[in-house]
Amino acid sequence: MIKELQVQGVFAENTYFYIDDHTRSGFLIDPGAQAGLIYDVIRRNDWKIEKILLTHGHFDHFGAAEILREKLGAPIYIYSEEAPYLNDTYLNLSGNSANPVRILHYEELYDGEIIRLKAHSGFLLKVIHTPGHTPGSVIFYSPNDKAAFVGDTLYQHGPGLTNFPGGDRRMLEESILNKILTLPDDTVLLSGHSSPITVAREKRLLLR
Repeated sequence: MIKELQVQGVFAENTYFYIDDHTRSGFLIDPGAQAGLIYDVIRRNDWKIEKILLTHGHFDHFGAAEILREKLGAPIYIYSEEAPYLNDTYLNLSGNSANPVRILHYEELYDGEIIRLKAHSGFLLKVIHTPGHTPGSVIFYSPNDKAAFVGDTLYQHGPGLTNFPGGDRRMLEESILNKILTLPDDTVLLSGHSSPITVAREKRLLLR
């Protein structure tokens, strides 16, 4: 089961729950804000969150992560190259906000790594490194459910932004062409700030 929840911090952002229907365990992806709201959704549905996964290190994607780590007892995971963003308010863009955000407790992920549920080892996500929006941006790909959580690498209307620290337009375009648009055409792309779109539809928009 994939459930989207739009949360409102400085920006509106899509937080995702990826839950195994059989065990009611799963992953929480990019909890950007409103920790109380996210926690209430988890509690009402009697879900067990095993891991909190971050597609990249901008604060609008992890603003609620530390509170939820403590409430849920679930570790936070981010790509190894992206880890410095979590405790640098310049890099994570929270320095000019009313509430600068830092995270000191996290685990590192690596390209190609398979993340499995303890409760159900066949329920999994693959880590795919997609630099460009930031150096350590990743997508989390589910071959079983034909879905990819793409963060800010790609939106329904096109590529993500590259005008933030560490952004690189050429790398972003390579990531999209070589790592996202090569996924099966019926893969649903779930982004941080737009509606879902399939790989096939994104190809038609970007490659026309």
